[in-house]
Amino acid sequence: MTPKILPGQPDRLGATPDTPGTNFAVASGGEEVSLCLFDADGTETRLVFPDRDGDVWHGFVPGVGPGQAYGFRVSGPFDPTRGLRYNPAKLLLDPYARSIKGDLQFGPEVLGHSLENPLAPSLLDSANHVPRSLVSAVAPSIAVPKPRHALADTILYEVHVRGFTATHPGVPKELRATYAGLAHEAALQHLVDLGVTAVELLPVHRSVPEQFLVERGLTNYWGYNTIGFFAPHPNYSAAARAGQSGGEVAEFRAMVDALHAAGLEVILDVVFNHTAEGGPGGPTLCFRGLDNPAYYRLDPANESYYFDTTGTGNSLNTDHPTTLRLIMDSLRYWLSQMGVDGFRFDLAPTLGRQDGSFDPFSAFFDLVAQDPVVSQAKLIAEPWDVGQMDSYEVGRFPPLWSEWNGRFRDTVRDWWRSQDARLAEFASRLCGSSDIYGDRAEGRRPSASVNFVTVHDGFTLNDLVSYDQKHNEANGENNRDGTDDNRSWNCGVEGPTDDQDVLALRARQKRAFLLTLLLSGGVPMLLGGDELGRTQRGNNNAYCQDNDITWFDWSAVDDALLGFTSGLIALRRRHPVFRRRRFLTGADAADLRWFTPSGAEMTPQDWADPSARSIAFFIDGSTDPDVDPEGTPMTDDDFLVFVNAWWEPLTFSVPGSFALHNWEIVCDSFDPTRNGRAGQQIDVGPRSAVVMRSRG
Repeated sequence: MTPKILPGQPDRLGATPDTPGTNFAVASGGEEVSLCLFDADGTETRLVFPDRDGDVWHGFVPGVGPGQAYGFRVSGPFDPTRGLRYNPAKLLLDPYARSIKGDLQFGPEVLGHSLENPLAPSLLDSANHVPRSLVSAVAPSIAVPKPRHALADTILYEVHVRGFTATHPGVPKELRATYAGLAHEAALQHLVDLGVTAVELLPVHRSVPEQFLVERGLTNYWGYNTIGFFAPHPNYSAAARAGQSGGEVAEFRAMVDALHAAGLEVILDVVFNHTAEGGPGGPTLCFRGLDNPAYYRLDPANESYYFDTTGTGNSLNTDHPTTLRLIMDSLRYWLSQMGVDGFRFDLAPTLGRQDGSFDPFSAFFDLVAQDPVVSQAKLIAEPWDVGQMDSYEVGRFPPLWSEWNGRFRDTVRDWWRSQDARLAEFASRLCGSSDIYGDRAEGRRPSASVNFVTVHDGFTLNDLVSYDQKHNEANGENNRDGTDDNRSWNCGVEGPTDDQDVLALRARQKRAFLLTLLLSGGVPMLLGGDELGRTQRGNNNAYCQDNDITWFDWSAVDDALLGFTSGLIALRRRHPVFRRRRFLTGADAADLRWFTPSGAEMTPQDWADPSARSIAFFIDGSTDPDVDPEGTPMTDDDFLVFVNAWWEPLTFSVPGSFALHNWEIVCDSFDPTRNGRAGQQIDVGPRSAVVMRSRG
């Protein structure tokens, strides 16, 4: 018997009726919407939705349950000059699908327009060339409480689900490169031993590769080409790989529980700025065919084109209720039903472009602030997008948001490659960037700054000290892709070398970067694999390399670097002075004092000296300390840090006011074996730093 659509709930997140079956709903401005059900042999049954409330078409189909493949077809005008691209020949994904199965097969069939005339609709059917939505079972309930680390205590670890365990010898082969692999005890143990508190996962939403990559035999490994904002990417699922359709949903939930049980939070890198449908010449897979003007920001001068602030061909329209509803529903779903702890928003200024320009008081930010679930999550912005006068928005996001601090990265890289006139800004970055985030009227804290030296986009730490130039030939673009502004230094030889002096210098540079990152005010973020010495062989744009260029090489671990990194993380976690919840400015300035290498207080002339490459600073751990959630003062030891960016060793003197302290060396980036009691003068190696502690 052919199924029928009965009256049902318009809310896709609503309860399932007592009668076995499934509620379906989709937002569209079309004239007619059909639900398309597919049998195992590919036979398609089309059912026209009888009910519509506002822009939501909805209904209930008895007898349909988990595993059912489906899609939508929408009839309506095809007039690109007015931004309308309805075409019932194109099978469309459900924007709210919890599971998506199948691959995209590029060809004229997936285009909504005719190749001969872009203003006319294509009559070719796309059903056998596009992925299909699957009815999914309800995700298992959250079994493990969330760790709920304070933001100030957070240490982020940016990592790709697949690349982390693709070659891990301790993870069974059938689980490698999957959610289950990341949840395996061997993978978890590395994260726990390292001491990080949260994994920031590169995109796990369902994505598809771009056509030009497929034609080159490559893929979009990073996953910044989303087509399903509710569906975990099945290529990272051991269950899906084993033939369990939709098994990625439960596997992802189990991974989150395992990470939580190990004390680790889960932050998702989400791409709500654009979709995989690209520009007007791209495929019609979902949003374009459902309601092009609602989901995408159109060029007001010519609605055949898109207003693109992402460099991908389109930008999502956060000026429209349909798109805002989709984004907020997705965020709540991943927090409430999939158990994650927060989000990093890719190209986040695009989300705040309600009227074209970036506005921190736009509708999107208002909705987030008012939402009782989303507002409590960790919210991190990548504070730049593409091609606009206001595309670099570091420091302009609302209170309670954190931001990737690109100025930290640039300043610290310049400092350790001995660029002139960097001293004052380097000191600001060490202290949480109060010049960017310290406006007390805004109520922002040092934790607004997510500090990093390297991330997925660019060189790894090992490559940062090994290459002056990018080497992206494997990407197939004649090395034209990727940034040329790397602020890197190869320490004298480009790429791999057997020169022991160069290798020793590179090792010192890596330790100096790590010390700066992990002991600075703000929230540190470590690029996964930097602690192991991971290299991408000079590729600073490895987005399309799903191979040993990007995978962790667990057979080539730099044990000394790993030990140094975990030691620094332990030092940070033991001592609250490195995790201050307030800026040390104004009346609190005495908690942080700055000195020349001779031990004299810094003067304005010292700060302005463009050739200055050394400084000492004192952190008071007992005067006016932060308090913990129970109101207990978090008193700590005092610390002196000597920083020498010269290429020669330098002798520092302990400032006279602290001469009677009992100082001991707890970290030396030049010689990690150095420790013990310190005298009144300390030799600091070239391009290195020494951290000393006094117990009073």
